[in-house]
Amino acid sequence: MLKVKDISEQGLLKRLHRFCPEDIIGDDAAILPTQPNKSLVVTTDTLVDGIHFSDRTTSPEDVGWRSAAANLSDLAAMGAFPIGITIALGLTGDTPVTWVEKLYKGISECLEPYNTPIVGGDIVRSSVSTISITAFGEVDPFFTILRSNCQPQNVIVTTGVHGASRAGLELLLAPEVGASLTEAERSGLILAHQRPKPRFDILTILWECLSLNSFSREEDSKNPILVGGMDSSDGLGDAIIQICQASQVGARIDRNQISIPSSLTKFVSSKKALNWALYGGEDFELVLCLPPVYGQKLVQKIGVGAAIVGTTTNDTDILLVDSQGIYPNEQLTLSQGFQHF
Repeated sequence: MLKVKDISEQGLLKRLHRFCPEDIIGDDAAILPTQPNKSLVVTTDTLVDGIHFSDRTTSPEDVGWRSAAANLSDLAAMGAFPIGITIALGLTGDTPVTWVEKLYKGISECLEPYNTPIVGGDIVRSSVSTISITAFGEVDPFFTILRSNCQPQNVIVTTGVHGASRAGLELLLAPEVGASLTEAERSGLILAHQRPKPRFDILTILWECLSLNSFSREEDSKNPILVGGMDSSDGLGDAIIQICQASQVGARIDRNQISIPSSLTKFVSSKKALNWALYGGEDFELVLCLPPVYGQKLVQKIGVGAAIVGTTTNDTDILLVDSQGIYPNEQLTLSQGFQHF
């Protein structure tokens, strides 16, 4: 009998896609048209005790923050802004009430800057604690970001550094490995893991760079500028591969252009720092594909941490290359990142 562990998360998702409308699934969130110039965007994410968090590394407040941030980041990756969330909890009978209250405190703190309410949910008994959040957002269809929007000869922009969250987790698990770090460096990496920020700030900058606005819709629609993208919550490498596969393009990623916190190479090798940047996950930055002139403008406006890390191609190979000629080309694959099964 075929088991889930035999086909992996991606294999299972492909089998389940046949139960869903083809024009809705396949991105960070589902888009449901509701009214002229507005679409409802819906995403769900689940965190499980012992898999995504533990008392050893994450306070209940930080579990709550990260649970909310994971969902909000998916909305940002679609170009949408949040309008509300629901929360479904699976709890053991021995769970302290104060733990649940602190969880909600962390969720509320994450939602507060975006004026996003908690509008409902469910609580059930479970043998292991789980937090499942469904987030709802709105997007103007004209400004929607899709993985399948990427075109050949687009530049690939990352909106911030990668590898910081994985480094923060390492410091929480083994504090002694960061002996060479300053307190500010250590705290910054840990904060990146415990309290990632959804990049809604990027959206306004992006549309300004593309010179798009609601008042020039008719003019802009004559020559639409498509933006392909998603967030990097499962790793930069995963995001690039998923975008390329959805858009049926290839890519050349320059390892020397990937933004990595300078503090990483103070306590791990350059090779490991690059691996964490590509496959560590949970950095919650946006990975965006767009024409070169706009990509360069976007990076300049975002500033520190933003970078053009590569270019898309007409073939299907997704390669990590070295512009300095030291390392051979390396094929990026989904198998190198975190696997649920």
